[in-house]
Amino acid sequence: MNQQKIGSFLKELRKEKNLTQEQLAEYLNTSRRTISRWETGSNLPDLDILIELSDYYDVELRELIDGERKSEQMDKELKETVLKVADYSNGEKQVIMKRMNWIFIAGTILSVVYLIMLYMEPANPSELYDFIKGFCVGVLSGCCILGVILTSKYAYKFYSFKKKIINK
Repeated sequence: MNQQKIGSFLKELRKEKNLTQEQLAEYLNTSRRTISRWETGSNLPDLDILIELSDYYDVELRELIDGERKSEQMDKELKETVLKVADYSNGEKQVIMKRMNWIFIAGTILSVVYLIMLYMEPANPSELYDFIKGFCVGVLSGCCILGVILTSKYAYKFYSFKKKIINK
């Protein structure tokens, strides 16, 4: 604990309230000289007075003991963290949307191919023709299932499961 730092912080808080040492001393039922000693760092207030000062100045007790405001710095750090998380989340959403677009394009193309094959089916279809038709139906079904998964709440669970498997 840095007594001088705490003392200067107490002085700063008192000045923010536009109080003299005498006015603060009267409020705390102490002498002006005691307030002066606290602010110069010669002495520190007792814990019960620190708690009272914390309430009076509307700061956390931890801030008084550290001799500096933490909430502004913590708010700034919290804001930066939230912005980073939002950027990361937006990046993840963009990746998912790109995948969804490719799945939609593939599904559309395969639907068109399947419909053309269905309506133009030869009298005697070959094995290759049946394979291509079956392939279109299978991949189209897979595209639909992936689309449902990626647009549902389960997409994140699948994504984190995939990351666990890859990282092992």
